[in-house]
This record gives sequence, structure tokens and C-alpha cells, in this order.
Amino acid sequence: MKLNVGILGATGAVGQKFVRLLENHPWFTITAVAASERSAGKSYRDAAHWIEPTRMPESVAGLEVQLCEPRLDCDLVFSGLDSSVAGTVEKAFAAAGYPVISNAKNHRMDDDVPLLIPEINPEHVDLVQRQTYSETGFIVTNPNCATVGMTIALKPLQDVFGIEAVHVTTMQALSGAGYPGVASLDAVANVVPYIGGEEDKLETEPLRILAPRQGEGASSSVTPLSFPVSAQCNRVPVIEGHMECVSVKLAGSPTADQVEQALRSFTTPDEVAGLPSAPETCLMVDDADAAPQPRRDVHRGAGMTVSVGRVRSCPVFDARFVVLSHNTIRGAAGGAILNAELLASRGLLARRKV
Repeated sequence: MKLNVGILGATGAVGQKFVRLLENHPWFTITAVAASERSAGKSYRDAAHWIEPTRMPESVAGLEVQLCEPRLDCDLVFSGLDSSVAGTVEKAFAAAGYPVISNAKNHRMDDDVPLLIPEINPEHVDLVQRQTYSETGFIVTNPNCATVGMTIALKPLQDVFGIEAVHVTTMQALSGAGYPGVASLDAVANVVPYIGGEEDKLETEPLRILAPRQGEGASSSVTPLSFPVSAQCNRVPVIEGHMECVSVKLAGSPTADQVEQALRSFTTPDEVAGLPSAPETCLMVDDADAAPQPRRDVHRGAGMTVSVGRVRSCPVFDARFVVLSHNTIRGAAGGAILNAELLASRGLLARRKV
């Protein structure tokens, strides 16, 4: 039997991505959509300025948009809320017994909240047992959209060699700014070398995601790693796909060939590989000279595969490479849905008792 899900911030860009990706999902069905007072009371068809490339699902189009209050008829909620309101709203839903799978930044660094990439740190799910919102309610987050691609590429290097330092320069797609996003006169034929708060996320979130879980169950904890990460973030005139030029200093100073082999050898944990949204290949190394490219490669694995190319030696650190990930699928709604699938597979999601 499918679980009923609600979407908070359903009319926004991330909310719409949830709606599209959840259409015909084998485990979840949308029964509630919620947004601001401006949209509440309207049908979803009338409230949402639909920007997805496929038609609006008829099963959702006729739903009445409700306020983001914890009385939705569903078993769990996906949050696509803006960070200006997400923190308080998500806590209220968790306190009312709803599992909250969030795309917002507000609770990512909370000690008892998993900052989750299922292929990388599934054991961090145990942190929810420390939360005391209610008997059944809790919060799980996915990382910043740029953090996701880089961290998936760093995971095998941390496991095989150990990371000592990272430098990353990003070229981030316009869709990462939501809709309507960056003004056209700023975006067209231009690069904006500033994205508010982005560099801090890239410099802190991977250290928590890559850290080992200590203890088990309600006594589990995560102490972030301490290697330095230096990030410079840029907005570029690309619609979808965040690219990152990464240089890494590794213990033992491995060769570029050894680094490439470590990247190629990475495999998805068995418990994650069978989930509905898990791509066949989580991390793909591309041999082409000019790969990866957003226009050609961003939709690999239905947008859930992270591509790595141009693996080579670095005259400053040990190795350098280019990472490409789909920022609104792998880095947002698709990643959150995969998080929910992992929770369901572990028996942490169930029919909500009213």
C-alpha cells in the first residue's frame, strides 16, 4: 500500500519538481499540497505557475492548495519551502507527528538531524532516534545542491586515501536560484561571482556528510571532519546542472591514475541500489576530453547520476577533476525522494494515525 505524501511549498520551483518526480511513484502518492496564504484555497492548477517540461499531473492539478499547517491528510511531507519560513514550519509538522523530508537549509547542521545522501552516509539515518519532536515525527534533510555532487565524488577518495584539503570553484545553473531567479540582465552573457551563503555550505556540509557515525540508535552522533575546504561559487548562464572544478590533497600523494581508479571503483550500498529512485550508476567517470557538459550529460540516470571528468594531476594539490550534477533533481527534489525511500525501506515511515 502506498504512503500518502504532502508537499510544502508545492507551487514553487522545487515543489513543482516534487510533483513531477512523484507522479506514478511506486511507493508514494500525493494527497496534499500546501503553500502560502496567496495560494491557499485555489486549485493547484490555478495556483501554480507550472514551469516543468511535462504536463501538470491531473491527479494533483485538482487538489486544493492548503496552508502549511500540520493538519494535512498525509503520512509524511516533503518540504520545498524557502528557508525564510522552513525552520518553524518543519518543526511544527515534526511536533505534530509528521516525518519531514526537507530540501531547506535550516536544520541541516542540527546535531540530531541527518544530512543525508543515501549512497554516501545511510548510517546517519540513526540520528532521527535522538529527535524528540513527537513519537512519530522527525526531520531529515538533503544537502545544498552544489554540495551533493562534490561530496559524492569525494566519498571514494576519503575512503581509499583520506582527504587533507579541497579547493572547489563552482559554475552553478540559473535554476538553482529558483523561479523567477536571476534577472535576465544579470544572467545573459554574464557570470555572477557571488551566491549568498553558498560558499559556507560547501565548506561545512561535506565535512558532516563524510564523517563516520559514532554509536548506534539513540546514542548515535556525528562529529564533522576537519580538513579545510575552500570554495568559490559563481552563477553562470546555464539552465540546469552545477559544474565544479575540484582540486584535492590526499594522504599518501596518490597518482591521478590511482585517483581515477578509486572514483571508478565506487559502488552504491546494496540497501540503496534497489530503491526506486536510485540510479544504476551513482558516480560515472567520463573519458571524453571535454566532458562532462550540462547540455549533454546532466540527465544521466534520470538526473540522479553524478558525472566526473578530466581527472588529472594537480601541480598544487594531488589531483583535480570536474564534477557535474543535476541541481534540481539530484541536488534537490530527487535527492529528497531517495532519502524518503531509504527511510521507508528501514521501516521509519508508516501510515499516520490520526
